[in-house]
Amino acid sequence: MPSNETELRRQIVEIGRLMYQKGWIAANDGNITARLGSDRILSTPTAISKGMMREDDLIVCDMDGRKVSGPRECTTEILMHTAIYAMRPDVHGVVHAHPPVSTGFAVAGRPLDRALLPEVVIYLGSVPLAGYGLPGTPELSESLKPFIPSYDALLMANHGVVAYGAGLMRAFFNMEVVEHFARITLVAELLGGPRVLPRDEVRRLAVARERYGAASRPQAEPVAAEDLEPVRDSAQVRREEIAAIVDELLRVRG
Repeated sequence: MPSNETELRRQIVEIGRLMYQKGWIAANDGNITARLGSDRILSTPTAISKGMMREDDLIVCDMDGRKVSGPRECTTEILMHTAIYAMRPDVHGVVHAHPPVSTGFAVAGRPLDRALLPEVVIYLGSVPLAGYGLPGTPELSESLKPFIPSYDALLMANHGVVAYGAGLMRAFFNMEVVEHFARITLVAELLGGPRVLPRDEVRRLAVARERYGAASRPQAEPVAAEDLEPVRDSAQVRREEIAAIVDELLRVRG
């Protein structure tokens, strides 16, 4: 076995254990793959806990998602992975899981696409919501394809999250950033709503990507403050409603 494959097997098992410990997956959820070369993918198999795998449980597939070698059966979601590898030659690792808070946003039909945190703008740009596709079918990967070229992490409607990167650990870290971002966004909403960064600041952060060691590849910009309709203060709305009622009463009374 080539030394790079040995290391990739170790990393996949370690990432599976971390995802399980973080509560991003339950039972046999999730899947992880790594590019072995131009025509091979190392993959987690189906019907196994990703937190309890051994290195020899992993299988090798071709770029059409067919098993080449290994003791177990291929994950039913392999076409999602092959679609990402086909469209993104720079990607060498893909991670799919169901982290609870970000998956909650996906189930609610809400993307994580607003410019709220500098780190997210720098490393991910934003995280859009792809349409629903039946797991284990080509419909799932088709729903992702419009977003794959411009994003490194996607919410999957009523399903979960997929993240990818130049290596396995980058893919894992992208997933971690998505879930952390979702948790912070949820807290901000509970506290009255997040304050979105302005467009000029978003562009300054995009320029700073190289300085922070992030990918210099163009990314889709997140929603900035200028892109949002102004939110009217609720107290002001109530005052205006009361004034309108008083005006109407005075008019009726002559």
